[in-house]
Amino acid sequence: MTTGTTLDDYTDRYARRTRGMTASEIRALFSVANRPEVVSLAGGSPYVAALPLDAVGAMLGTLGSVHGASSLQYGIGQGDATLRERICDVMTLSGIDVSNGASPDDVVVTVGGQQAIDLICRVFLDPGDVVLAEGPSYVGALGVFQAAEADVVHVPMDDNGLIPAALSEAIATVTRAGKRAKFLYTVPAHQNPAGVTLPDARRDEILAICQAAGLLIVEDDPYGLLGFDGENGGDGKPLPAFRARAREGVIYVSTFSKTFAPGLRVGWILAPPAVREKLVIASEAQILCPSAFAQAAVATYIDTMPWRQQLKTFREVYRERRDVALLALGDLMPAGTRWTVPSGGFYIWLTLPDGLHSKDMLPRAIAERVAYVPGTGFYADGSGGAHLRLCYSFPPPERIREGVRRLAAVIEHEMAVRSVFGVAASPSFEGTIRWAPTDQPPRRFRTADTPGPETP
Repeated sequence: MTTGTTLDDYTDRYARRTRGMTASEIRALFSVANRPEVVSLAGGSPYVAALPLDAVGAMLGTLGSVHGASSLQYGIGQGDATLRERICDVMTLSGIDVSNGASPDDVVVTVGGQQAIDLICRVFLDPGDVVLAEGPSYVGALGVFQAAEADVVHVPMDDNGLIPAALSEAIATVTRAGKRAKFLYTVPAHQNPAGVTLPDARRDEILAICQAAGLLIVEDDPYGLLGFDGENGGDGKPLPAFRARAREGVIYVSTFSKTFAPGLRVGWILAPPAVREKLVIASEAQILCPSAFAQAAVATYIDTMPWRQQLKTFREVYRERRDVALLALGDLMPAGTRWTVPSGGFYIWLTLPDGLHSKDMLPRAIAERVAYVPGTGFYADGSGGAHLRLCYSFPPPERIREGVRRLAAVIEHEMAVRSVFGVAASPSFEGTIRWAPTDQPPRRFRTADTPGPETP
């Protein structure tokens, strides 16, 4: 009988790229956050119970029993042609249509948005290349950049998202270092993790900066269709995507994980023809072809069910839970705590009172049966400890309020400990967001690497 060992007998055989591999801050929490006694405000799971599950189940049964000869077969590397047409229908809601060159021929179906990001990195990044990304940025993308051995330069944000002046400075800094950034990675709508959204004028400004610098934009848009009614344009209608504003220089990524079902793992990339061909080749080498059954399920769902009405249902559910979370934060959080006010999506970015560190505080939070994601997971260099991400999409409203109550008690305890023992405040973290309290008018706050005074 063999026994396990803590030693790794394969150390000298691994590829160099594995040396920096670390577990996701979110995945590492799942084993405890999924316990029933823990209120999880951590993982960004959609509330799939809001779907008409009986109808969806019947649809999936028909796909297997009636159409199994095709839906259970191999497919093509680019993805099913019918689904690619339906994807183009969905993208029109974000302003991406035939008038700006959107075509099913330029869509590549992927295994969720995560594979889409990975394929783009496989096509564009060599070890040591520079990627510009919002600070904070989506943890899954940071993992892909790390696996590609890229250097991530974070660009600060404020309450209106990515700061154009900071982007210009980041491009100039990279250039002065004798390097060239390969692309800007951005989640412009209801950003993960900060929950903020780039306004129209700022999108135009950022696009102009990137075009002048010859910088490619990789636009990740999982949450664009989940804006809350009456906010950010009204009736849940998203602001036009970067790809709707420019046919060239933008690669658009999205997924059905947030608007239908994450378990099906269906996403897509819209890319210029030359890039599309390379993406298809890379995908075929990686997975041969995406699941024909999953693709058929999504296409049939769009063809036969009221998916636009379902989007409205999701928006109503998430808005209610957002409101509960914000009310609880306002009622329960101690002085010195600040947070963003999202106009859609799943997330609130919370800034702790001075001297607290979200990763150091996590063990006590788990002991008190509440889970969140430390801000350190959203920076390539592990900074961001003054912040944490809260997700309100999955727990029912009463559990959200209870989770916030438990978290507030943990923060108060940590503040008391530091007051008694005189522990020095945590160091400042470059590139993090400093937000106004939500009971004050919005202000744009200066970050450590953004010159100039704070401005109203």
